[in-house]
Order: sequence, then C-alpha cells, then structure tokens
Amino acid sequence: MQFQIGEYVTRKSYQHDVLFQIVDLKQGNATLQGIQLRLIADAPVEDLEKVEERTLEKKRQDDRERIEHSFQLFREEYQVMKQKQNRELRDDVAYFQLPIRVLHIDGDEMYLKKCLQVYKRLGLQAEGVHIEESQMPYEIAEHIKRIRPNCLVVTGHDAFKLKKGEPSQGYYRNSHYFAETIRRARDLVPDLDDLVIFAGACQSYFELLIQAGANFASAPERVNIHALDPVYIMAKVAYTSCFEKVCIYEMIRGTLTGLKGIGGLETKGLQRIGLPYRTKDSVRKVNMNDK
Repeated sequence: MQFQIGEYVTRKSYQHDVLFQIVDLKQGNATLQGIQLRLIADAPVEDLEKVEERTLEKKRQDDRERIEHSFQLFREEYQVMKQKQNRELRDDVAYFQLPIRVLHIDGDEMYLKKCLQVYKRLGLQAEGVHIEESQMPYEIAEHIKRIRPNCLVVTGHDAFKLKKGEPSQGYYRNSHYFAETIRRARDLVPDLDDLVIFAGACQSYFELLIQAGANFASAPERVNIHALDPVYIMAKVAYTSCFEKVCIYEMIRGTLTGLKGIGGLETKGLQRIGLPYRTKDSVRKVNMNDK
C-alpha cells in the first residue's frame, strides 16, 4: 500500500490506539504526529493502516466531546470559586482582578493554535511562541524578559524510547530540552510561586522535569497526554486565590489525561483581587466566557 505525507493512519502493532498524521516518509519508514495526543513516533510503512474518512470524523467528534466535557467541568469549578470569592467581598464595593499572563512555548504549531483558542475561551491572556524543542533553551530567556509571565508552559512532542537499563534523559526524545529550558527560566525567576511552570509532552521524563524546577509536568507513568492538558492546569492556577494552594488532586482529575499523565507540586494560586474599581457596575466580571 502506498502512503503519502499528510494522510491519517493508525499502527497495527499498537491495535490502532492512536490517530496519527504522516509528516515524513523516508526509505520505507514514516514519521508520525499524533492528532489528539502530543506524540511523535516512527513506524515502518507496513505497520500502518489508512483511516477512512468516516472513522476519522468519529474520532474527531469524540475528541471534541471530551474537550467540551473538560471545559464544562472547569466552568463548574470556576463558578464555585467565584461564589466563594463574592461571599468574602462587600456587595457595595466594586473590585478588579490583576490579569494573569501566560507564556506558552510549543514545539507544535498546530497544537499551539488549539491551545490559544482555549485560553481565550477561558478568559486568560496568553501569548504563544512556536519554537522547535531543541531551540527552546536558547530562546526562553528572551521571551520571559519580554513578556514577564506569571505562568509558563513548555511543551511540544516527546517519546520514551524503550531500551534496557534505568531510565535517563538519554532515552527520551525531547525531555532533556524541556528540562534545560526550565533551568534557564528558573535562573531568571527562581520562586515556584512567582512563575508557575508546566513542562512536558507525551511520555516525558516526569522526575527530571520536576527536579529542573517545574511545578507540574508529564508523564509520571510515561503515558500519552492530551494536547490541551497544560491549558487546564494553568487555568486552575490562574483562577485560584493567591491565599490558597491549588488542590493538586482536584486539578489533575479535571484534565483529559489524569494522574497517570500529569503530576506536580503544591502551588499557590495566582488570582489577586484589588479595590475599589471605578465603574458603574457593582462588581466587575472576570474575563471568563460565560456563554
């Protein structure tokens, strides 16, 4: 069977578990990029099977439903946090919120665009920069100094290479690039609560990324993570009061991957309330999309 770059396929040897797009073909081998999952893989073409349009659309619809379900769960949590906040403030005094700035560095331009759309839907100010994973350590300082973010996402593609022996950064496609990027970011902002960092992609070296200085990282059990998981992590941090710690379990439970794919450290929320807010409205609405 003939294959072409851009076609959608699954792998027979993995029981067709992940939907991929072919991004390169060389000498009977294909480089594959996950469509819903942040995964890059190599496979011989004889292991590939083309995905019919009907099956492709069903997988896309299933993914849209998962994303919408996760978004609705976040909205419910957000409403609870908002009600608690309103109980602690006087009704006759208007308040404002200090905007949270998110810097999202991504090795995949397609996933970056998807993430930026969801940040906007969640009411967060986010700037995205597409950088190849190998170049991230060399460019991160420039963007941190320029944007001065409260939250940093360092992600893209990764993969765990099965070899004998103890796991180390040498067995991972891009984890060591992510780790070095985190270290250079921490040289500029050492405090874990001043700059909240999520790092990693599918099957990333979780322990290495946490040791490098990430608050949250993937993947504790070297599983695949969903492309939008970092967005929901940062949204929960952004909308949690600076007087409270983010509940790690509740936050990770709300992701599309769960505890097998995401882990992290106790971290303070970033939301800061100020007053008075000079407006005719009694209370300023948060930038959340309430539609």
